Parts: sequence; structure tokens; C-alpha cells
Amino acid sequence: MLERFCDWLSNTPISLTIQTVNWIIPAVQTVHILCVALVMSSMAMLDLRLMQLAGMRQPISRMINRFVPWIWFVVPILLATGTILTIGEPSRELLNPYFRAKMLMLVTVLIITFVIQRRSNKDATYWDSRKVAAILLGALSLLLWVGIVSAGRWIAYY
Repeated sequence: MLERFCDWLSNTPISLTIQTVNWIIPAVQTVHILCVALVMSSMAMLDLRLMQLAGMRQPISRMINRFVPWIWFVVPILLATGTILTIGEPSRELLNPYFRAKMLMLVTVLIITFVIQRRSNKDATYWDSRKVAAILLGALSLLLWVGIVSAGRWIAYY
């Protein structure tokens, strides 16, 4: 059923346009990759702070307020560019187990990020007083973000 959907989608006018206009995929990929770099750098800084490996002069709440808004700003852009890339090559994406793993990790890490931010917004010292939980969530988050980038790269090779 998913294969039939991919066949149908790849023959829609929008997909055919994305496939045939030479500059669309490289331009969209460029924006997508730049946004990935922004998310990765922001989350790496926050995750390293949560793990107590960097930024120790600042409270965790300040790091959350500094970096997490960038995530919520950039994720919709990643969704839009990823959707364009998927519409352009639906079989390459939707039938690929690395794509599915990437999406599962993305949903998971966005939930984690939301929880981290929400707890901090309710109590600015929440994560500073729960060091083990902060370390574990920071490590899990960083591992998931690295997994997302790795899975994204493996999509091209599967």
C-alpha cells in the first residue's frame, strides 16, 4: 500500500516539478542542512550543559531559554524542506527504514526537548537540582540528535 502511495505521489504535478526543475532539490537540501547545523549546534550546547560538560557558569534554565527557542523556530523549516524532498523522491524516503528510524528518533527527541523546557519554565532550578536526570536526558538527547543526522545520511546509501 505504501509503495502504491509512493508511485502515485511521484507522479503528481508537484512531485514531477520537484524532480525536473534542476535547482529545487539542491536549494532545498542546502536550507535543510543549514537548519540541521543550527539545531545540532544549539542542542549540543544545551545537552553538554545538561551533562555538566560545558557552560557550567550558566544555570541550565538560562541555556534552555537561549537555545531551545531556536529549535522551535527551525523545526518547522526542517519539516517544510523535508516534506519537499520527500515529495520529490517519495520512494527513496518513505520506503527507507533509515527514514522511518530518523522520524521516530525526531519525535522522541522533540518530546524530550519539550519536557526539558516545560519543567524549566515552571521551576528555573528544576534541572540544576536534579543532576542525574539532567545528565541522563542530556546524553539521551545528544545521542538521538546524532542518530537523526546519521540516519539522514544513511538514507542516501540504502
